[in-house]
Amino acid sequence: MGEIRDLKSAKSGKPPRESSPRRLAAIIAGDIAGYSRLMQIDEEGTHGRVKRIERGLIEPSITDHHGRLVKTTGDGFIAIFDSPVEAVRCGIIIQQQMVGRNASLPRHHWIEYRIGVNLGDVIIEADDVYGDGVNIASRLEGIADPGQVYISGGIYEQIKHKLVCGYESLGDRKVKNITDPVSVYRVLPDPTAFNRTRKRREHILIFLLSFVLLVIASGAFWYVLWQPHGKLGHQAPAPVSPEMPKVFSSPVPPTAKQAAPLPQSLPPAAPATPQAAPQAQPVPSVAPVAKQAAPQAQPASPATPATQLASLIREPEMNTIHGGSFTMGSNDDVAEKPPHQVSIKPFAISRYPISVREWNQCSAAKACAFVATGKDEAPITNVSWSDAKQFVAWLAGATRKPYRLPSEAEWEYAARGGTQTKYWWGDQFQPGMANCKNCTDIAAADQPVTVGSSKPNPFGLYDMGGGVDQWVEDCWHKNYQGAPANGSAWVEGECASHVIRSGSWKNDAQYVRPSNRDNYDTNVRYPTHGFRVALSP
Repeated sequence: MGEIRDLKSAKSGKPPRESSPRRLAAIIAGDIAGYSRLMQIDEEGTHGRVKRIERGLIEPSITDHHGRLVKTTGDGFIAIFDSPVEAVRCGIIIQQQMVGRNASLPRHHWIEYRIGVNLGDVIIEADDVYGDGVNIASRLEGIADPGQVYISGGIYEQIKHKLVCGYESLGDRKVKNITDPVSVYRVLPDPTAFNRTRKRREHILIFLLSFVLLVIASGAFWYVLWQPHGKLGHQAPAPVSPEMPKVFSSPVPPTAKQAAPLPQSLPPAAPATPQAAPQAQPVPSVAPVAKQAAPQAQPASPATPATQLASLIREPEMNTIHGGSFTMGSNDDVAEKPPHQVSIKPFAISRYPISVREWNQCSAAKACAFVATGKDEAPITNVSWSDAKQFVAWLAGATRKPYRLPSEAEWEYAARGGTQTKYWWGDQFQPGMANCKNCTDIAAADQPVTVGSSKPNPFGLYDMGGGVDQWVEDCWHKNYQGAPANGSAWVEGECASHVIRSGSWKNDAQYVRPSNRDNYDTNVRYPTHGFRVALSP
């Protein structure tokens, strides 16, 4: 019949029907567990959060792993990949990053994805994919636990020796509308696999200790039972009791040894430099006797290496920002509400985000956690909030200047450059003004362009929107209800996530607005995250 229809088409002058292409592909299907419940609790807030997750996590993660987002489904998504390895990596990244995004929220407000990955033959169309390959991925997603990645046996056979993670076989499952049972595996990323192994070892240790105690108790019972009959004579029970402390104390020293290195992770440089100042204070008191002054100045010599080090440090270029007041926030997003008046004291902020060169000075001093790669003038990326705090602590100690992270209010005040429009240049987006997704003629890249590649704002600051996401001091709060009005950072003890500003080269123009705000887990690194520093007067 197909040949007859094509022949008729040829006779009528119409082009023959072309069948849609088919190919083998890895398919990810994901959806949000309990989406209806979340919408019932907070419809507007949930919708806004889901859209931010799609823009800021789902889409960039799929792109980073060489996949294509086929469609979103309100509470889920379908993506297609050429590589099963990249598909599973993408699923793992999404689940791990969602842990950080949920950390600061109450348990009943968590957004948790269920993800299924399958390898199959599919029909490709411009805006959708079809076939059992997609159906099985969707069925795997349907049976997956929240926060988990389930894969089919076909995916497992392709990746089992190529990823550093574990797999738990869940057996063959009969799934809806699929004739044959599907072999199902649960992916165990490194921390989970390690914890499961550690728990098994702990159980084995507990079993062995219980067995030893049982043997000892049996021996003691045998001794008491037979002693009156003279089987053991008058031997003292001393040989039994010394063994017991050995049984209970043997696990302790390894634990103590493991705990000892933890303090070494703190940056050693900060406390060293201030010690020189008190030693130099006696010098002015002996100024009238010139010959005696020189010898008494010798105790100040420990400060000399620090002074020389400070002179060699390339400090960030800083712009002084005069104080003032402005309206912080907007009505464009629920997280930016309510707009409110804030007063800002004078401060200084770095002209550019911290660069690779500046970061590696801290790394060379053994005060920052890793050595960055890339061009010296590229912004530092893939840093956590804790990494950024480590850098400012080192910089403050090495230069004896009060460097710090800016507060969220200071950052927005500086980013606006004295304006109250949607962008610092006006209410309409202008191409070429920021390094963001589809915002310039620059081809898409795996790294942001070098600092200062775009035009500065009215305060002479570069990349205050686009380039890299930028950490600030504040803990994350879902909106501005109760926010301080004096420009200070909004913090409360230990908080699981902190605020990021600016958007990055991988985000669209919506993210480069000065009022845009988002958050991320305090101790988690992400490839688009950087920072800039502030300085108190």
